[in-house]
Parts: sequence; C-alpha cells; structure tokens
Amino acid sequence: MREQAVEIYYSDATNAAVMRHPDRRFPGVLMQGDTLDQLFRDLNRVQTDAQLVNSEVAEDIAEIREHLQSFLDHYEATLSAHGIALPYKS
Repeated sequence: MREQAVEIYYSDATNAAVMRHPDRRFPGVLMQGDTLDQLFRDLNRVQTDAQLVNSEVAEDIAEIREHLQSFLDHYEATLSAHGIALPYKS
C-alpha cells in the first residue's frame, strides 16, 4: 500500500465527494463500496425487468452492468488483497 494525498474539490459530501488523484487531470467522485454494490444489485433488477419489455434496452443495460461489474470486482479484489472485510458481505 502506498499513501498519497488527493485533492478534495468542491464537495466532501457522503457518497458525493469530488476529489482529484494527483496522477489524473480531472476530478472524480468517490463512491463507497456498499453504495457500489447496491447500485450493481439495482441494475441487475432493472436488466431482468427490461428483458421482458425490450431486448435492445436489456442489451444496453448489460453493457453498463459489465462495466459496473469490473469496478466492483476491482474493489473487492483490492480489499481482499489488503485483508479488509467487505462492508456488504458477511
């Protein structure tokens, strides 16, 4: 693990902190892991519902879901590598 300062821009609100990593040009939004997990679960439910209505919409949702899954996988692997328990799985 390395420690490096980040710049907090404009807001440090819960689940809406806007900060910039020193190696990046633009700021990003910090999302807590449990919020990321809930967003992924919500999207799974929407994808299931969309398949019943419109297959093209379901395909678009599947693409978003895959991208979100990669963020979630990275988050979980990083916490696991550092011996940190996930906030949403027991």
